[in-house]
Amino acid sequence: MLYDVIIIGSGPAGISAALYARRANLKVLIVSKGMSTLKKVEKIENYYGLEKPINGEELEKRGIQQAKDLGVEIINDEVINISFDSNYTVETVNSSFECQKVIIATGSSRKSPNIKGVKEFEGKGISYCAICDGYFFRNKNVAVLGSKEYALHEAEELKNVTDNVKILTNGEQLVENRSSVTDINNKQIKEFRGNTKLEEVEFSDNSTEKIDGLFIAIGTASASDLAKKLGVLLDEKNNIMVDKDMQTNINGVFACGDCTGGTLQISKAVYEGMIAALCAIKQIKDEVKK
Repeated sequence: MLYDVIIIGSGPAGISAALYARRANLKVLIVSKGMSTLKKVEKIENYYGLEKPINGEELEKRGIQQAKDLGVEIINDEVINISFDSNYTVETVNSSFECQKVIIATGSSRKSPNIKGVKEFEGKGISYCAICDGYFFRNKNVAVLGSKEYALHEAEELKNVTDNVKILTNGEQLVENRSSVTDINNKQIKEFRGNTKLEEVEFSDNSTEKIDGLFIAIGTASASDLAKKLGVLLDEKNNIMVDKDMQTNINGVFACGDCTGGTLQISKAVYEGMIAALCAIKQIKDEVKK
């Protein structure tokens, strides 16, 4: 099935976008891992229409149910890649879906791991996107830092440019390994070292391994991770850059909510979700007329 719009994320921004797109009679799919930061909010009092305070988890449940009641399809899955070939393909752990427009509403960007040397070697051997930067490490020794599905996906991408790929889990348990990458190191990492560029990783037992490149893929793919795969521009704080219509520099790709930076408030997320949906709706209708 070809969806009109696929929305990644089921927080206030994503649900708001879905409500407007569905009311315009579009085929709408929300893909969400169910990890909205709204769940962590104990009490919400400063949002329009709330007679009494409400916790974030309850508000999120109401929003999701509201979207379902309207006919929005919602699946619980992890998005690991977005690509374009006449239509957009949103690839998840368990499936893939095609659409005309994509709205990224996955919240704020994930932080870098607190390991010595990471900040120093960002852009000097350390990257956050295998598709973007893997080409520069052809036939070299590279590693992926992570232990979840997203790390496995990045490792598979790197197999296209080099046979020397390993996974560093930093002491965590690796998910069921569906990857062809069999070189896995479970040791806890102490430090990344090098001179002008990354050269080796040192583990907590003082052993070391030579690596030319490291690709960080901790947890699930963040908004910025997914954006980079499409060539979407980010600002200096790793927020997705959008115009007044919440469109990125890539036609048909929108972003809204915390992933665009600024004031991290529910009202701002809801507003941006609405704007993103309205622009996507207009583009689709204009394209039909041509």
